[in-house]
Amino acid sequence: MLIRRWQPEDLILRFEAITRSYEHIHPWMDWLAEPPTLDSQRAFGERVAYGWPTPDRGFNYGIFDTDGRVLGAIGLHDCLGPPAVEIGYWCHVEHIGRGVVTRSAAALTQIAIALPGVDRVEIHCDEANFRSAAVARRLGYRLDRIEPRAKRAPAESGRGMYWVMDQ
Repeated sequence: MLIRRWQPEDLILRFEAITRSYEHIHPWMDWLAEPPTLDSQRAFGERVAYGWPTPDRGFNYGIFDTDGRVLGAIGLHDCLGPPAVEIGYWCHVEHIGRGVVTRSAAALTQIAIALPGVDRVEIHCDEANFRSAAVARRLGYRLDRIEPRAKRAPAESGRGMYWVMDQ
């Protein structure tokens, strides 16, 4: 596996991966309320290629296999305020159950914890998103709390799980 910044030439690969995975990831991702379009992916690609971090304080990476196929995506988001960052991810539907996200989140967790000024890494997911919670659990994140939150995507229960890894 290779985790790297999205590049402009990844447009079609990313678009195809999200399109194929839409039914799998749409229920959990508020940014994917509608099927992706080439224009929406082009705009995302421009934001991540030319703004680092992106305006929403995100560092977004593609996850690729050795042949260059998109396995998923992962991001480090500086939206919690010091000294914490949040990791978010999705997996291509054809690669779920193979440890792609777990291995990627493990690597990004180690990198994030080593950053100056970062004492805590968090993974947030809806209580109904068993796959996402399993990633946090497998990596040794501790469940800090479960609390009500606005439903942002169709499958969400409205109860957020907040997983924490302290330095």
